[in-house]
Amino acid sequence: MGKKWWFFILSTIIIIPGIISLFVYGLNLGIDFTGGALLEYNFQQPVDKEQLKENIKSANVDVSVITNSGPSTYIVKTKPINQNQINKIKEVLSQKYPKVSEERVENIGPSIGAETTKNAFIAVVVASIMIILYLAISFRKVPKPASSWRFGITAVAALLHDVLLVVGVFSILGHFLNVEIDVLFVTAILTVIGFSVHDTIVVFDRIRENLPKNLSKSFTEIANISITQTLARSLNTSLTVILVLLAMLLFGGDSIRWFIVALLIGIISGTYSSIFNATALLVAWEEKLGH
Repeated sequence: MGKKWWFFILSTIIIIPGIISLFVYGLNLGIDFTGGALLEYNFQQPVDKEQLKENIKSANVDVSVITNSGPSTYIVKTKPINQNQINKIKEVLSQKYPKVSEERVENIGPSIGAETTKNAFIAVVVASIMIILYLAISFRKVPKPASSWRFGITAVAALLHDVLLVVGVFSILGHFLNVEIDVLFVTAILTVIGFSVHDTIVVFDRIRENLPKNLSKSFTEIANISITQTLARSLNTSLTVILVLLAMLLFGGDSIRWFIVALLIGIISGTYSSIFNATALLVAWEEKLGH
C-alpha cells in the first residue's frame, strides 16, 4: 500500500486509450442495439468468409459480420433489410453455392435495439447501487472510525475501472477490427462486475476481520496484512478461471470468441483492481481522514 499511487497512475494509463477511443470512435454496435437481420446458411462444406461477404454485398446488402455456427454453417449479420433483399441474397448464394440452404432468418427492429441499450445501462447502474448497499449493510459492524460505506464505494469504483477497461478495449477493437458489441458483451460486462466485486470482498472481509485484532496498527498496515493473507487465494481462483476461458477461446466457436475475450480482459483486470485499486483507494481514503 506504500506504492498505491504508482498503481493509481498505472490504472489511469491503462484505461486512458480506451476512454479516448470511446469519445473519438464510440462503440461498434451490433444489430442487437441498432436493429438489422440475422441470417444463417448451411453450405454443406466450409467456404471462404471473405468471399461469402463479397457475394452478399453484390446483392446490395451491407454486411456487419460473418461468424461460424458450425463447420459449414455461417451466421450473417446485416443492417436492416426487407424480404426482397433477403430473397435476393438467397438467389445470389444459390448461384454461387448450389448446395446452400437457409437455416434461419431473424429481423430485429430498431425499437428493440433501443430498449436493449437502455436495459444494459440500467442493469449496470442498478448492479452498482445494490453492491454499495450490500457492502454497507454487510460491513456495518466494522470498528470505527472505519466506515462500511467507504468499503462499498471503493469496491464500485474499482469495478467501474474494470468496466471502463473492457468497454474501452472493445471500442478500439471495434474501430480497427470491426468487432461488434452485442447482448453477449453486456452479459460479459455483468459477469466481470460480479467477479470483480467477489474478489474485492475477499480482501475487504479479511480487513474487517483483522481490524479488531490489530488495534495498535494503522489501517495501512492492516490492509497490507490482509492482502498478504488473501493474495494466494485470489490468484489461484483467477488463474483457474483464466485457464478455462483460454481453453474455450482456443477450442470454442467464432460466435463466442469476443465474449470470451471480454471475460478474459475483465477477470484479469478484476483480479488486479481488487488489490491495487479497491484496497488502495480504501487505504488512501482512510489515510486522508487520518485513520
